[in-house]
Amino acid sequence: MSEQTRHDHQAELPAEKRLAANPTASNWERETLEKLVFATVRERRAARRWGIFFKLGFLILGIVALLTYFDSTFGLGGDENLGRHTALIEINGEIEAEGSGAADTVIPSLNKAFSDPGSAAVVLRIDSPGGSPVQAGIIVDEIARLRRGYPDKPLYVVVDEICASGGYYVASAADRIFVNKASIVGSVGVLMDSFGFTGTMDKLGVERRLMTAGEHKGFLDPFSPQSDKHKAHAQAMLNEIHQQFITVVRAGRGKRLKETEDTFSGLYWSGAKAVEMGLADGYGTVDTVARDIVKAEDIVDYTAHEGLPERVLKKFGASVGNGAVSATLRGAVPQLR
Repeated sequence: MSEQTRHDHQAELPAEKRLAANPTASNWERETLEKLVFATVRERRAARRWGIFFKLGFLILGIVALLTYFDSTFGLGGDENLGRHTALIEINGEIEAEGSGAADTVIPSLNKAFSDPGSAAVVLRIDSPGGSPVQAGIIVDEIARLRRGYPDKPLYVVVDEICASGGYYVASAADRIFVNKASIVGSVGVLMDSFGFTGTMDKLGVERRLMTAGEHKGFLDPFSPQSDKHKAHAQAMLNEIHQQFITVVRAGRGKRLKETEDTFSGLYWSGAKAVEMGLADGYGTVDTVARDIVKAEDIVDYTAHEGLPERVLKKFGASVGNGAVSATLRGAVPQLR
C-alpha cells in the first residue's frame, strides 16, 4: 500500500483508531479530543447543578405556598361553623407597633372573635409589662366599639404573669378581670426615659454641634443640656397622658375601683391585692373562665399568629434595621411601663 493510500485510509478512521494506528503522530489531536471531552463533561455538570438549584428553589416556594394556603384555608375567619365556644385572643409581651400586642394584630382578631356567631364570649389573655399608650389606646377604643356593637357578648381578661401599665390600660376596658393571686397588676403611670451625656462630653473634650431650624427642635437631645422649659414641657405631656390612662381605668372599673392615693401612682401589686383594690374581679384562668363563667368549655384561639413567610424573613434579618431604630428611639417617647 502506497504512503498516500495509507494516509487516506487513516483519515477515514475515527480519531481514536487513527491515534492507535499511528502512535508516533503528533499529540495535538489527542489533546484536542481530551479538551473537548472535559469541556462537555464540565458543561453537563454545570447544567446539572443549575437544574438541581432551580428544582430546589421551586420546591421550597411550593412548600411555602402550600403552608400559606393551608394556614389561610383552615385557619379562623372562614365560613365553617365552630359551634358554641369561648373565643381566645392572646397578648404576650410589650404593647407596641409590632408583635402580638400591636393594634394592627389585636384588632382584626377582636373583630373575628366578636363577629363569629358561635363565640359566646371573648377572653383576652394578657401577659404584658406595658408599652405604647398609642397602641393601647387604639385597642381600647376598638374594644369600646365592639362592646357597643355586640352588647350580649362579654369580654373578659385573664392575667398570666403580669398585666401592668399599657397591659392594664387594655385590660381595664373589659367586663371583668381575672388574675392569679401572684400575678403582677397595676402600674397606672407614664414614663419617658433617656440618658444625658453632657458631663461625659465635657470631660472628654467633645463638642456637640447640633443645628436646628426651630427653637425647640433639639428637644430631649441626649447630647445637649436639658433646659427647665423642656423639662416642664415633657412633664406636662406625661401628666396629660397619665390623665388619659386614669380616665380609661375609672370608666372601665367604675364603682368596683377602691381608689387610694397610691392607685394611680405607678405602683403595682400582687393579684390578691389587686382584687382587694378593685383593680381585678377575682381569680381564674382561661379554662376556668370558659367553663364556669362563659359556660362554653370549647376554646377557639383567634390570635393572629405570624405566618411562615414573615418568620423566614425575620430569621434572615429583614427586620434588623427597623428593630435597631426602634430600640434607639424608644426612650424618647412616652411609655406605659
